[in-house]
Amino acid sequence: MFRLVVFIAVMIGLGIPDILSAQQPPYDVVPEAEPPYYRVRYDASALEGELDLPVNYTIWIPPAVETLRGVLVHQHGCGEGSCRSGLTGAYDLHWQSLATKHQCALLSPSYEQPQDADCQRWCDPRNGSGTRFQQALNDLGSASGHAELATVPWALWGHSGGGYWCGIMTLLHPQRVAASWLRSGVPTFIPREDRPSTKVIAMPNEPISVPIMINLGTEEGVTVTKGRFSGVWPAVERFFDPLRAQGNLIGIAIDPATSHQCGDQRYLAIPWFDDCLSFRLPRDSGGSLRDMPADSVWLAEKISTQAVPRSQFKGDSSAAIWLPSERVAHAWMSFVQGEQIDDDTPPPDPTNLTVEDGVLRWEATADLESGIAHFVIERNGKPIATVPDMPKNPFGRPIFQGLQYSDTPLQPLRTMTFVDPDSSKHPGAKYRVRTVNTAGSDSTSLP
Repeated sequence: MFRLVVFIAVMIGLGIPDILSAQQPPYDVVPEAEPPYYRVRYDASALEGELDLPVNYTIWIPPAVETLRGVLVHQHGCGEGSCRSGLTGAYDLHWQSLATKHQCALLSPSYEQPQDADCQRWCDPRNGSGTRFQQALNDLGSASGHAELATVPWALWGHSGGGYWCGIMTLLHPQRVAASWLRSGVPTFIPREDRPSTKVIAMPNEPISVPIMINLGTEEGVTVTKGRFSGVWPAVERFFDPLRAQGNLIGIAIDPATSHQCGDQRYLAIPWFDDCLSFRLPRDSGGSLRDMPADSVWLAEKISTQAVPRSQFKGDSSAAIWLPSERVAHAWMSFVQGEQIDDDTPPPDPTNLTVEDGVLRWEATADLESGIAHFVIERNGKPIATVPDMPKNPFGRPIFQGLQYSDTPLQPLRTMTFVDPDSSKHPGAKYRVRTVNTAGSDSTSLP
């Protein structure tokens, strides 16, 4: 496979491509971007109204897709660490499975924000990041041969300042957004005296058709009402209440196990997006977004762990959490009660196993519901190792790629390889690799 890495670095204030421009520490450690990965980067601009921070966009295109139906955006949060974590978002195997199912690209920005810089410089898209994002879709469409990237719908996931960015983009461009997940960050309709740089966003004049899920940790002001993140829950209520009263399709999922870190939210977010994209995306690329069905809706009280079909709900539906389907409602109930979301389906088998001089290499697709926890290596029918040998994840279930604070894989990216130290003692050995998902199920056999 030939290498194609596209860097478009725009000189400050000029808009002139400068191929010699490059990232500066700590944003200069970047995974390779060979097809199906593509990358563009822009320098900061000094022009009024344009983004005054450098930004890097990496996109993954499902190899078998001829025409994309949408783009799934995984947007990191504020601060140097979170911004740097965006460099690996497009490489996440679990989110790639969701993108593949719906014939979508997976895009991950990385804003090169100095640690003490004002996050509003990028997390408010009206400060230039919204325009730069759309420019990136155009440029990545040209680089990848998928010009439709410039016009397909967006599915937006964002953490912290990224949730703020996604929320504003949803309200500014409801005709382009298929669904929006806001983790630990929402826009504000009310001026904030403690953050004078924060600009309010106008309430829509009428309901929009975009399903929105607000997700936060219980320690962000729900059960822990003091501390750095205690203001998240009051901000969520100020955002949720008027939008829901207006009839918008908006829900809340409170994680009982976390504060500001993302935790295991992906095991609810991915099935939620799966449902929303199934209903919302145009049947054919270039068509209009479709409306969510009304007959499958479940509702729940705002502070609750139980949901019921809308026809059985006894409270005020205009103040209730909106859930798109029975499947998502049951997953939501497990999540908000701190239970593992059910998944009794085995993950896909690994493929394309090769063995050469005791070095095993293979490929694998992540289980849509539960991702990949690790791989089991068998020699002559007996397990000899796991890859990684001790999977860890400080923020949730152990996962093959590891996870950073903003829900992206660790660097350096883990590879699907294993070296058998005893291969010389077992000439002609038969090897097999099994995938184990994070729910504990494993694949059956290697073709």
